[in-house]
Amino acid sequence: MHKHVTMLALLRSMTRKEKGLLLLDTHAGRGLYDLASLEARKAGEAASGIERLLAKHEVINAAAILDYLNLVRSSRKLLEAKRGRDARETYPGSPVLALGALRAQDRVVLIEAQPEEHLALREATRQAESVAAENVSMLIIECADGFERLAAWLPPIERRAMVLIDPPYEDNAGDFREVERAAKECLRRLANAVIAIWYPIKQDKDTDAWRQKLIASLPLQAGGASTPTTTLELWIHPLDNRVGLNGSGMLVINPPYQFAEQAADWLPALHALLDEHTSGGCALR
Repeated sequence: MHKHVTMLALLRSMTRKEKGLLLLDTHAGRGLYDLASLEARKAGEAASGIERLLAKHEVINAAAILDYLNLVRSSRKLLEAKRGRDARETYPGSPVLALGALRAQDRVVLIEAQPEEHLALREATRQAESVAAENVSMLIIECADGFERLAAWLPPIERRAMVLIDPPYEDNAGDFREVERAAKECLRRLANAVIAIWYPIKQDKDTDAWRQKLIASLPLQAGGASTPTTTLELWIHPLDNRVGLNGSGMLVINPPYQFAEQAADWLPALHALLDEHTSGGCALR
């Protein structure tokens, strides 16, 4: 949810300009997720996550969170109409949510390396065609390594792009290195690319050291200015907890105008909604 609210807030900011853009999702996943599956029920994340937010819909004031919840609701309703059955336990992933926010002049490239997930993604986007507010000018789905395909799609003809990077982090050290390399490759090919990187917060000191190293290694802009970044972190377990995943981070490179100011409104609100036991926190920097 942290990733999806952030992604949608970025897209809403970028689509204020009439000119089209390219959305490139390097690790798109399967597109739709079954919250009624055995795995999902065992984890129990939906009850304390999306379902909790939907139940509190009427008392939420933050526009970015409401936008996200409205897209989740509308995608479920449209999927129900298309399937002819209940879709209340279906959760839309980044590709489906993005299609609901983009326009006719925009293009979308979704890349997923795992063949099973890739096939599921194709089916999800087929089912979600009517979810899109408008039909984007191009939708391409590839079964490939998203890091390796950056060179094929950047720079885009629009000279405007948002690149969403969210690898599985199964090999933490390896994926962190690949993310760093990919971010610099994106900027080399398109200096104004908006890059949104999701990362897990497990050992906070290690994560923060990686984040600072990545930011320091980014190329300078014309005139010698540093490449602008905004970091949004949200955690629901203490940062020194060694059990597992404590929270998540989003590092945004080249954030749109006033994005950080808007995030200062919705990030604390999202944390308050999700952190039932007030054992976590959030940070914007």
